[in-house]
Amino acid sequence: MFNDTVIVQSAVSAFNNAALVAPAFLWWTILAFPIFIMAYFCGNMFLGRIGWTQENILNRVSIWTIGLTFLWVVLFGGNYVVLRDGLSALPLMTAVIVFLTSLFLSSHLRGVKLPRRSTCWIGALIIITMVGLSDLHTWWGPLLQIGALVLGVMLGRAAKCEMRPIAGTVLILTTIVVAILMQPEFFRFGQLGNLTIIHLLGLVAFGVMAMAVVVLHNVNPRGRIHRSAFVKLKWLMRLLAVLGIVLFVMTEAVPIFLGTLAAFFVLFAMSIWHSTSIPADLGAKSFAMMLMLFGMLTVMPAIVVLGILYWGTMPKSNVWREIRALL
Repeated sequence: MFNDTVIVQSAVSAFNNAALVAPAFLWWTILAFPIFIMAYFCGNMFLGRIGWTQENILNRVSIWTIGLTFLWVVLFGGNYVVLRDGLSALPLMTAVIVFLTSLFLSSHLRGVKLPRRSTCWIGALIIITMVGLSDLHTWWGPLLQIGALVLGVMLGRAAKCEMRPIAGTVLILTTIVVAILMQPEFFRFGQLGNLTIIHLLGLVAFGVMAMAVVVLHNVNPRGRIHRSAFVKLKWLMRLLAVLGIVLFVMTEAVPIFLGTLAAFFVLFAMSIWHSTSIPADLGAKSFAMMLMLFGMLTVMPAIVVLGILYWGTMPKSNVWREIRALL
């Protein structure tokens, strides 16, 4: 009864039970609202001070977002008893994330000459050490993560062009959200996959905005689908999307989550293909909202602020009405 293992497991179980009804990311977002309000009203002054303009803000925002995300994955993950080591594919997912983030950052910074000072090499050694320490559940864990980092940096430095900021950011952030859904306890998002409705709807909201960003930047309005056929097809896709959300809330399954995102992708693509035009800044505003949602889910107010700063550089419009036209 008083065995150390029993005591520790009881404490972990109590912590898990408390976490089930406490969507911490939501409360952190509410507490950080004063910071977000300041960023909204003082954003232009701040951007002027740091030299971010309408021409370079997209690259700067994407680089900072991916850089902070890389540090978050390395520092915020943890190897605890709640991590199901024997069944988990999470080490492979984190290695993929480390590879993609290092590839993205090194491709955008490939023109920067690396200084030969000893402090630079000490910094690189610290980063490599942190990446290695982020996965100690097996003997090959550090080798996998460090190998992913080194490979990503080498390919990024050797690339002839940068990863596209919007496409690369959507890919990396969506991969991280899928990893969070696979094992939310590893990322302090929830415990053992038992998530509240607020957790699940937050993930769905991010996925919907990610699909909107992809469609708005890759599908052009054509005015092709006949009106009567379009109405029937759109209601069919709406039904499938709602059904996917319901099933996802009931099962918390990754395949159903991905299927729901696919339904929203088709729904948005049909709406744009049927239209004759779309608002010019809707894709950029959807990207900003996606960054805000990701920052909320991962409890990174800095990324929420980056999304707000990017949003503030665009003209005001009725965004809800514009997005509702896609649904």
